[in-house]
Amino acid sequence: MAQPLILLDSVCFAYGRHKALHDVSGSFTAGSLTAIAGPNGAGKSTLLKAIAGVIKPQRGFVRLDPSIKGRIGYLTQTSAMKRHYPVNVGQVAAAGLWPELGSFGRMGPTHKAKVAAALREVGLEGFEDRQIGALSGGQFQRLLFARLLVQDPQVLLLDEPFAAVDAETTARLMQLLLRWHGQGRTIICVLHDLMLIHKYFPESFVLAGKCMGRGHTHTLFEQKLLSFDLDMAELLSPTESQTHGGPHDAV
Repeated sequence: MAQPLILLDSVCFAYGRHKALHDVSGSFTAGSLTAIAGPNGAGKSTLLKAIAGVIKPQRGFVRLDPSIKGRIGYLTQTSAMKRHYPVNVGQVAAAGLWPELGSFGRMGPTHKAKVAAALREVGLEGFEDRQIGALSGGQFQRLLFARLLVQDPQVLLLDEPFAAVDAETTARLMQLLLRWHGQGRTIICVLHDLMLIHKYFPESFVLAGKCMGRGHTHTLFEQKLLSFDLDMAELLSPTESQTHGGPHDAV
Protein backbone atom coordinates (compact mmCIF):
# COMPACT_ATOMS: atom_id res chain seq x y z
CA MET A 1 0.00 0.00 0.00
CA ALA A 2 1.23 3.49 -0.87
CA GLN A 3 2.44 5.58 2.04
CA PRO A 4 -0.24 8.17 2.93
CA LEU A 5 0.46 11.76 1.98
CA ILE A 6 -2.06 13.00 4.54
CA LEU A 7 -2.96 10.98 7.63
CA LEU A 8 -5.92 11.65 9.93
CA ASP A 9 -5.86 9.90 13.28
CA SER A 10 -8.90 10.24 15.59
CA VAL A 11 -9.35 13.92 14.71
CA CYS A 12 -11.81 15.75 16.98
CA PHE A 13 -12.94 19.36 16.84
CA ALA A 14 -15.88 21.18 18.45
CA TYR A 15 -17.33 24.67 18.22
CA GLY A 16 -18.49 25.14 21.77
CA ARG A 17 -20.85 22.25 22.49
CA HIS A 18 -21.24 21.32 18.83
CA LYS A 19 -18.96 18.44 17.84
CA ALA A 20 -18.02 19.10 14.24
CA LEU A 21 -15.57 16.18 13.99
CA HIS A 22 -15.54 13.12 16.21
CA ASP A 23 -12.72 10.56 15.96
CA VAL A 24 -12.26 11.04 12.20
CA SER A 25 -9.54 8.80 10.80
CA GLY A 26 -8.37 8.06 7.28
CA SER A 27 -5.70 8.95 4.79
CA PHE A 28 -5.11 10.37 1.32
CA THR A 29 -2.42 9.07 -1.02
CA ALA A 30 -0.33 11.16 -3.40
CA GLY A 31 -2.10 11.91 -6.67
CA SER A 32 -5.55 10.95 -5.40
CA LEU A 33 -8.75 12.76 -6.44
CA THR A 34 -11.21 12.59 -3.54
CA ALA A 35 -14.64 14.07 -2.87
CA ILE A 36 -15.71 14.79 0.69
CA ALA A 37 -19.47 14.35 0.93
CA GLY A 38 -22.10 14.54 3.63
CA PRO A 39 -25.08 16.57 4.83
CA ASN A 40 -24.94 20.19 5.99
CA GLY A 41 -23.17 20.45 9.33
CA ALA A 42 -21.30 17.18 8.77
CA GLY A 43 -17.88 18.73 9.42
CA LYS A 44 -16.66 18.80 5.82
CA SER A 45 -15.35 22.37 5.87
CA THR A 46 -13.89 21.82 9.33
CA LEU A 47 -11.97 18.79 8.07
CA LEU A 48 -10.46 20.83 5.22
CA LYS A 49 -9.43 23.54 7.68
CA ALA A 50 -7.73 20.93 9.87
CA ILE A 51 -5.79 19.53 6.90
CA ALA A 52 -4.84 23.05 5.75
CA GLY A 53 -3.62 23.93 9.24
CA VAL A 54 -6.17 26.73 9.69
CA ILE A 55 -7.39 25.02 12.87
CA LYS A 56 -5.68 22.52 15.13
CA PRO A 57 -7.51 19.35 16.21
CA GLN A 58 -8.52 19.41 19.85
CA ARG A 59 -7.81 15.68 19.97
CA GLY A 60 -6.05 13.41 17.52
CA PHE A 61 -3.78 14.72 14.81
CA VAL A 62 -3.30 15.47 11.13
CA ARG A 63 0.09 14.35 9.80
CA LEU A 64 1.40 15.70 6.51
CA ASP A 65 4.23 14.20 4.52
CA PRO A 66 7.18 16.62 4.70
CA SER A 67 7.19 16.90 0.90
CA ILE A 68 3.94 18.89 0.86
CA LYS A 69 4.55 21.33 3.70
CA GLY A 70 4.23 24.80 2.23
CA ARG A 71 2.80 23.33 -0.99
CA ILE A 72 -0.91 23.24 -0.11
CA GLY A 73 -3.48 25.45 -1.83
CA TYR A 74 -6.68 26.00 0.15
CA LEU A 75 -9.84 27.50 -1.36
CA THR A 76 -12.58 28.40 1.12
CA GLN A 77 -16.25 28.68 0.24
CA THR A 78 -16.97 31.72 -1.93
CA SER A 79 -19.66 32.82 0.53
CA ALA A 80 -16.90 33.37 3.11
CA MET A 81 -15.04 35.80 0.84
CA LYS A 82 -15.39 39.55 1.29
CA ARG A 83 -15.69 41.17 -2.13
CA HIS A 84 -16.09 44.81 -1.14
CA TYR A 85 -12.36 45.43 -0.73
CA PRO A 86 -10.94 47.83 -3.36
CA VAL A 87 -8.68 45.32 -5.10
CA ASN A 88 -8.67 44.33 -8.73
CA VAL A 89 -8.53 41.01 -10.54
CA GLY A 90 -4.81 41.19 -11.26
CA GLN A 91 -3.98 41.82 -7.61
CA VAL A 92 -6.05 38.86 -6.40
CA ALA A 93 -4.48 36.51 -8.94
CA ALA A 94 -1.01 37.77 -8.04
CA ALA A 95 -1.69 36.90 -4.38
CA GLY A 96 -0.89 33.33 -5.43
CA LEU A 97 2.75 34.43 -5.55
CA TRP A 98 2.82 35.17 -1.82
CA PRO A 99 4.40 31.81 -0.81
CA GLU A 100 7.22 32.57 -3.25
CA LEU A 101 7.66 36.34 -2.81
CA GLY A 102 6.41 36.97 0.73
CA SER A 103 5.09 40.36 1.78
CA PHE A 104 7.89 42.51 0.34
CA GLY A 105 8.99 40.68 -2.79
CA ARG A 106 8.66 42.45 -6.12
CA MET A 107 7.03 40.92 -9.19
CA GLY A 108 9.36 40.50 -12.13
CA PRO A 109 8.49 39.86 -15.78
CA THR A 110 8.30 36.09 -15.18
CA HIS A 111 5.82 36.57 -12.34
CA LYS A 112 3.67 38.94 -14.39
CA ALA A 113 3.63 36.46 -17.26
CA LYS A 114 2.54 33.72 -14.86
CA VAL A 115 -0.39 35.81 -13.61
CA ALA A 116 -1.41 36.71 -17.16
CA ALA A 117 -1.29 33.06 -18.22
CA ALA A 118 -3.44 32.01 -15.26
CA LEU A 119 -6.10 34.61 -16.03
CA ARG A 120 -6.08 33.56 -19.67
CA GLU A 121 -6.49 29.91 -18.61
CA VAL A 122 -9.71 30.66 -16.71
CA GLY A 123 -11.14 33.06 -19.30
CA LEU A 124 -10.41 36.35 -17.49
CA GLU A 125 -7.88 37.79 -19.92
CA GLY A 126 -8.35 41.56 -20.10
CA PHE A 127 -10.01 41.72 -16.67
CA GLU A 128 -6.81 42.62 -14.79
CA ASP A 129 -7.94 46.13 -13.78
CA ARG A 130 -11.56 45.27 -12.98
CA GLN A 131 -12.60 45.54 -9.34
CA ILE A 132 -13.55 42.18 -7.82
CA GLY A 133 -16.88 43.60 -6.63
CA ALA A 134 -17.90 44.02 -10.26
CA LEU A 135 -17.44 40.32 -11.09
CA SER A 136 -20.26 37.83 -11.35
CA GLY A 137 -20.24 34.83 -9.04
CA GLY A 138 -18.85 32.59 -11.79
CA GLN A 139 -16.16 35.10 -12.74
CA PHE A 140 -15.08 35.46 -9.14
CA GLN A 141 -14.78 31.71 -8.73
CA ARG A 142 -12.68 31.52 -11.88
CA LEU A 143 -10.47 34.23 -10.40
CA LEU A 144 -9.90 32.13 -7.28
CA PHE A 145 -8.86 29.23 -9.50
CA ALA A 146 -6.47 31.58 -11.31
CA ARG A 147 -4.89 32.43 -7.96
CA LEU A 148 -4.38 28.71 -7.35
CA LEU A 149 -2.80 28.37 -10.80
CA VAL A 150 -0.35 31.10 -9.90
CA GLN A 151 0.41 29.49 -6.53
CA ASP A 152 1.06 26.12 -8.24
CA PRO A 153 0.45 23.92 -5.15
CA GLN A 154 1.00 20.16 -5.00
CA VAL A 155 -2.12 19.58 -2.87
CA LEU A 156 -5.43 21.37 -3.46
CA LEU A 157 -8.12 21.63 -0.79
CA LEU A 158 -11.33 22.99 -2.32
CA ASP A 159 -14.48 23.79 -0.33
CA GLU A 160 -17.58 23.76 -2.55
CA PRO A 161 -15.73 25.20 -5.56
CA PHE A 162 -18.77 24.91 -7.85
CA ALA A 163 -21.40 26.39 -5.54
CA ALA A 164 -23.54 29.15 -7.11
CA VAL A 165 -21.82 29.00 -10.51
CA ASP A 166 -23.42 28.08 -13.82
CA ALA A 167 -22.99 24.78 -15.66
CA GLU A 168 -20.52 26.26 -18.18
CA THR A 169 -18.24 27.56 -15.42
CA THR A 170 -18.51 24.28 -13.53
CA ALA A 171 -17.51 22.32 -16.64
CA ARG A 172 -14.56 24.63 -17.32
CA LEU A 173 -13.26 24.47 -13.76
CA MET A 174 -13.81 20.72 -13.54
CA GLN A 175 -11.64 20.24 -16.61
CA LEU A 176 -8.96 22.33 -14.92
CA LEU A 177 -9.15 20.07 -11.84
CA LEU A 178 -8.84 16.99 -14.03
CA ARG A 179 -5.79 18.48 -15.73
CA TRP A 180 -4.21 19.16 -12.33
CA HIS A 181 -4.98 15.59 -11.30
CA GLY A 182 -3.39 14.33 -14.50
CA GLN A 183 -0.23 16.20 -13.49
CA GLY A 184 -0.06 14.12 -10.32
CA ARG A 185 -1.46 16.66 -7.89
CA THR A 186 -3.53 15.54 -4.90
CA ILE A 187 -7.04 17.04 -4.83
CA ILE A 188 -9.54 16.92 -1.96
CA CYS A 189 -12.83 18.59 -2.76
CA VAL A 190 -15.94 19.18 -0.63
CA LEU A 191 -19.01 18.68 -2.83
CA HIS A 192 -22.77 18.37 -2.52
CA ASP A 193 -23.36 17.49 -6.19
CA LEU A 194 -23.58 13.68 -6.28
CA MET A 195 -23.62 13.67 -10.09
CA LEU A 196 -20.21 15.36 -10.17
CA ILE A 197 -18.89 13.01 -7.50
CA HIS A 198 -20.12 9.92 -9.37
CA LYS A 199 -18.80 11.09 -12.74
CA TYR A 200 -15.41 12.56 -11.89
CA PHE A 201 -14.17 11.55 -8.43
CA PRO A 202 -12.77 8.01 -8.13
CA GLU A 203 -12.49 8.23 -4.33
CA SER A 204 -14.87 9.59 -1.71
CA PHE A 205 -14.83 10.30 2.01
CA VAL A 206 -18.30 10.42 3.58
CA LEU A 207 -18.73 12.48 6.74
CA ALA A 208 -21.53 12.96 9.25
CA GLY A 209 -19.52 14.28 12.19
CA LYS A 210 -17.52 11.08 12.00
CA CYS A 211 -16.32 9.09 9.01
CA MET A 212 -19.22 6.98 7.73
CA GLY A 213 -17.31 5.44 4.85
CA ARG A 214 -14.34 5.98 2.59
CA GLY A 215 -12.87 4.37 -0.48
CA HIS A 216 -13.91 3.89 -4.09
CA THR A 217 -16.81 6.15 -5.02
CA HIS A 218 -18.76 3.51 -6.94
CA THR A 219 -18.49 1.12 -4.00
CA LEU A 220 -19.94 3.77 -1.68
CA PHE A 221 -22.84 4.25 -4.09
CA GLU A 222 -23.42 0.50 -4.13
CA GLN A 223 -23.46 0.53 -0.32
CA LYS A 224 -25.98 3.42 -0.38
CA LEU A 225 -23.63 5.62 1.62
CA LEU A 226 -23.88 7.84 -1.45
CA SER A 227 -27.23 7.68 -3.21
CA PHE A 228 -29.27 9.50 -5.83
CA ASP A 229 -32.49 7.99 -4.47
CA LEU A 230 -32.54 9.23 -0.88
CA ASP A 231 -31.62 12.40 0.93
CA MET A 232 -28.04 12.07 2.20
CA ALA A 233 -28.99 13.47 5.60
CA GLU A 234 -31.41 10.56 6.05
CA LEU A 235 -28.81 8.02 5.02
CA LEU A 236 -26.06 9.16 7.35
CA SER A 237 -27.57 8.61 10.77
CA PRO A 238 -25.15 9.25 13.67
CA THR A 239 -25.52 5.63 14.81
CA GLU A 240 -24.42 4.10 11.54
CA SER A 241 -21.11 2.30 11.83
CA GLN A 242 -18.00 3.04 9.81
CA THR A 243 -17.64 0.70 6.87
CA HIS A 244 -13.85 0.67 6.50
CA GLY A 245 -10.83 -0.03 8.63
CA GLY A 246 -8.49 2.04 10.77
CA PRO A 247 -6.62 5.26 10.19
CA HIS A 248 -4.14 3.75 7.75
CA ASP A 249 -6.76 2.78 5.16
CA ALA A 250 -6.14 5.14 2.29
CA VAL A 251 -8.79 6.83 0.22
